[in-house]
Amino acid sequence: MTHKIRIGVQIQPQHASYSRMRDAALEAEERGADVVFNWDHFYPLFGEPDGEHFECLTQLASFAEATSRVEIGPLVLCNSYRNPNLVADMARTIDHISGGRFILGIGAGWFERDYDEYGYEFGENPDRARALKESLPIIERRLGLLNPAPMRKIPLLVAGGGEQVMLRLAARHADIWHGFGDPETLQHKHSVLDSWCEREGRDPDEIERSAGVGDERGDVHHGDDLLAVGSTFITFGIDGPDYDMSWMDEWVKWRDQRNGA
Repeated sequence: MTHKIRIGVQIQPQHASYSRMRDAALEAEERGADVVFNWDHFYPLFGEPDGEHFECLTQLASFAEATSRVEIGPLVLCNSYRNPNLVADMARTIDHISGGRFILGIGAGWFERDYDEYGYEFGENPDRARALKESLPIIERRLGLLNPAPMRKIPLLVAGGGEQVMLRLAARHADIWHGFGDPETLQHKHSVLDSWCEREGRDPDEIERSAGVGDERGDVHHGDDLLAVGSTFITFGIDGPDYDMSWMDEWVKWRDQRNGA
């Protein structure tokens, strides 16, 4: 399977009004993004720690109404914060609101302040990874039981680079794997993921490879380095209150050229 190059924009739901975040989602769509993401936290991850912040899935339901073309989703939901049957139901509902454009991104969770402030047990990394392992089949089962069903098979994005658990879960369940790091690191993670796919009886080409881009977004040639190691879904995080997307036009042009558009 050959995956087209795609551009994702994560509108980080912090340090801005909701209306500005909605406008940023609309601007990302207008400039040519393929996917608009947010994240699932309760407090800002950087900047003023008690600054403005909004909840993930209720915001995505609004983005689903406001936009018309882009896919939308969380990058990523924290598995610890919601019952997995509820996650499936909320995902299905947003999928219908959007007309079949929802991506369900999920991970094991890591931001300890969220857990402490909202009354979740933080535990240890293996505990959270084990909980995600238990949740994913429940989510998949519930998606198959809901009436009405989702408008499509909702793509499942799994984020996390742990080589013994997270990448195996991606091999077993994911349509998209999301990771961070330089091209060499990503190449190694892809190799581990491919190995787990072989053990799980999965064609590794079925899994789209997503890579987060940080300071390198000013250099579109970095995209070629990511393509060379198999990352075809390039994602960028942008922070409030300004949500500057002036850099995006060059990346959209690069994407279209590489896709032969």
